[in-house]
Amino acid sequence: MQGQKITPCLWFDHQAREAAEFYVGVFGGSVDRVHRSQLDTPGSKAGDVLFVEFTLAGQRYQALNGGNHVTFNDAISLSVVCEDQAEVDRLWEALTTNGGRPVQCGWLKDKYGLSWQIVPRQLFALMQDPDPARAKRTMGAMMEMVKLDVAKLQAAADGH
Repeated sequence: MQGQKITPCLWFDHQAREAAEFYVGVFGGSVDRVHRSQLDTPGSKAGDVLFVEFTLAGQRYQALNGGNHVTFNDAISLSVVCEDQAEVDRLWEALTTNGGRPVQCGWLKDKYGLSWQIVPRQLFALMQDPDPARAKRTMGAMMEMVKLDVAKLQAAADGH
């Protein structure tokens, strides 16, 4: 794994390959390498998938089949900056389908329990508006949303 010093490693019970393929299907990228266990371990046998290296948007990740004694929690999430509402909608639908669920303020959990933030690029500009009243209205509108809506955020900033 050259060129990237830090690689997020995601812990799964036994779905590492399935999850990597799902994420590649949603975001594009590649499953780069599948590593199989050389030994029988608690919960798996020699030859089972141990971990998977994959790439999303130029970022490398690892997915580890480590067993069910560790689960994802809200202390970490993957934040995705979207170019427009269409991308927000597409990613939101893909990640909440088949067992995922919406949370609040652009956050969701996918079917594996991993937390994501699906954020339109426009939100950053609106929340950093030099007019503090516009920024405050934007943040207030965002706090009321589940999936973020660019048009409603813009309307709130504009005072509508």
